[in-house]
Amino acid sequence: MNRAQHKIVALVDGSIYSASVCDHAAWISGLTGEPVEVVHVLGRREASQTQDRSGTIALGARSALLQELADLDAQRARLIGHRGRAILDDARALLETAGVAEVTTRLRQGDIVDTLAEVEAEARVVLIGKRGEAADFAKGHLGSNLERIVRASRRPIFVASRAFRPIKKVLVAYDGGVSAMKAIDHIAQSAVFQGLEVHVVTLGHATPDITNGLEDTTAMLRKAGIAAEASVRPGQPETALAAIVEDEGFDMLVMGAYGHSRIRSLIIGSTTTAMIRSCKVPVVLMR
Repeated sequence: MNRAQHKIVALVDGSIYSASVCDHAAWISGLTGEPVEVVHVLGRREASQTQDRSGTIALGARSALLQELADLDAQRARLIGHRGRAILDDARALLETAGVAEVTTRLRQGDIVDTLAEVEAEARVVLIGKRGEAADFAKGHLGSNLERIVRASRRPIFVASRAFRPIKKVLVAYDGGVSAMKAIDHIAQSAVFQGLEVHVVTLGHATPDITNGLEDTTAMLRKAGIAAEASVRPGQPETALAAIVEDEGFDMLVMGAYGHSRIRSLIIGSTTTAMIRSCKVPVVLMR
């Protein structure tokens, strides 16, 4: 988290994850003293106030019917706008009750990635729920907005779990890649991780490069005043990381969105996607 950045951006959509996003934003704000901006985006379809329904009206239909349909479209758009403002008001109330001194809200229309590009320049971190309002819980579906935001953002993305719980113990996935090194640097510079127990883990085999890298990372974190340990564990990241989080009681996972051996593409790494799906704790993603 860069000290020159001074805002916590919380994306809310009215889903059950919105309260958790606000709780985690309040937790970060309490540790950093930084303000929170809550953002709700009306999609293009929602934001459209009128639709051309003339093609669905039979010849000879009265013009009054067309006007009535237009009025219904306008009324729907107004109600959606009112709902968006109500979502923001509820989020503000949650944050103020949690002790956040400065809360701003922003209601935008259009595409969420375009909005993110607008608001993230001054952001310390961007928070979003693991699943959005329209996600398919039965299939463990990740919201399409989440995947798009991870691809587009240049800030740390904090993927909130379903409910907030105190965070004391953090697992960091380390593979020696650029994203992993950014995660270590982020932790070392951030007030959020002061006082937390941080364990850096590599999955696979303890090669000389990995061993040296782990020694360097723990030294960097300890120099920053963070209690840090490191280890190499067997297993594949897609399954082993979630098991470690669950079995050893970690409260948060930090990892790079891309592995060092993966060619950067238009989709987030499969390991990242698997971790977000399977972990019941917040996941912080670094690009």
